[in-house]
Amino acid sequence: MNIGIDISQIVYEGTGVSRFTRGLTNAILNLDKKNRWTFLFSSLRRKLDSEIESEISKKGHELIKWKIPLTLLAYLCYDWRLISKYLITHFAYLDKLDYFVTSDWVELPLKVKKTTVVHDLVFLRHPETVSPEIKTVQTKRLELVKRESQIIFADSNATKADLSDYLSIDKNRIFVNYPGVDVRQPTSDQINLTIKKYDLKKPFILTVGKLEPRKNLHRLIAATKQLNNEAIDLVIVGPKGWGKNNLKTEYSNIKFLGMVDDNDLYCLYSSCLLFIYPSLWEGFGFPVVEAMGLGAAVATSNTSSLKEIVGDAALLFNPQNTTEISQSLNTLLTDSKLRASLAKKGKKRSTDYSWKNYFNKFIKILTNK
Repeated sequence: MNIGIDISQIVYEGTGVSRFTRGLTNAILNLDKKNRWTFLFSSLRRKLDSEIESEISKKGHELIKWKIPLTLLAYLCYDWRLISKYLITHFAYLDKLDYFVTSDWVELPLKVKKTTVVHDLVFLRHPETVSPEIKTVQTKRLELVKRESQIIFADSNATKADLSDYLSIDKNRIFVNYPGVDVRQPTSDQINLTIKKYDLKKPFILTVGKLEPRKNLHRLIAATKQLNNEAIDLVIVGPKGWGKNNLKTEYSNIKFLGMVDDNDLYCLYSSCLLFIYPSLWEGFGFPVVEAMGLGAAVATSNTSSLKEIVGDAALLFNPQNTTEISQSLNTLLTDSKLRASLAKKGKKRSTDYSWKNYFNKFIKILTNK
C-alpha cells in the first residue's frame, strides 16, 4: 500500500501530540517493511528533525514539505475547502495514495480513504480550559472526521466513548489503540548532574505538563501548600501554554523549570519522591506512563483515560477537590511501603504501552479495511 501521513505536529515539543507523532513516525520507519509512506510536513518557520528526514530518505519513502503555517493551512482547508481541494488535487498528488492518515489539526480535502487519530475531546468536555482557537479548529475538524474518515483511532476507551456520546459516531468505526511510550533509564551520574543543574537540594514531588488551565496546576499548588511541609519541593516541568499565567510563584518550595530536554526529564522522573498528574481531562497522558516506566510512584486524577491507563498502579483522586489532592500527596509522602508498591506495579504496567504493539494493531486495521 501507498500510505500518506501528516507529521506536522511533530515539531511542537512539550506536547503530548508531538510525542505521539514522533513515536508513530519512528515506529513506521523502524517496523514497516511492506508499505511505502509519504510523509507530509507543513510549517513556515519550524524545521523537521534532520535525522528523521534522513531516515525517511534512507528507507525509500517520500517527504513532502510545505512552507505553510498550520494555522493558515487549517483556514484554507476549513473555510476555503473547495479552493484548497483544487490546489491539493492538482499540485500535491496526494490523491494517488491508498490511504491518508491525518494529524491532530488539519483535515485535508482528499479523495482517498482517510483515517485519523483522535487524542481527546477536552474541547467539548471542558471548553473553559481550552483556547478559543483550539475550540474553533477542533470543532471544524471533527465535523469532517465524522463525515470523511473511514477509520478513527482513539487513544483510549474514554476517548472512544466521548466520540460516540458527543459526536454520535458509530462505535464500529472507532478502534482503541493505546500509544507507545519510550523512556531511557538514566545513569546515576546523569541523575546527579541533573539534580545539580536545577539546584534541587530537597526531596521533591514532580509534575509535568504544559502550563495551561486543563493541567489544573493552580489546585496542585494550593494542595501542596496545605501540606505545610517546607522540607519537600514541588517541581513543575513544562512549557507555557495559552491563557493568563495566574500560578502563584512566590512560594520558596515551588520550582518552575520550564521546558527541559528528554534526558533531564528522565532523570527527574527517576529521582523524584513521587509523581503527580492532576489534569482535569486526558485522552492518554504520556507523562503518567513515562513516570511509571522510570520507577516513580504515581498519583493521578480519577477521570478520563487516566484511571484506565494506570489501573491499580497509582493512587487516584478527584482533580477538582484540592483537599483530596493534598491528602493523596500526604498519603504517599508518609507511606514508603505504598510508594514502593505503586512504583513496582507502575513499572510492570508501563510495559503494556509499546510502539510495536501500537503499530501492529494500527497497520493491521488499516490494511484490512
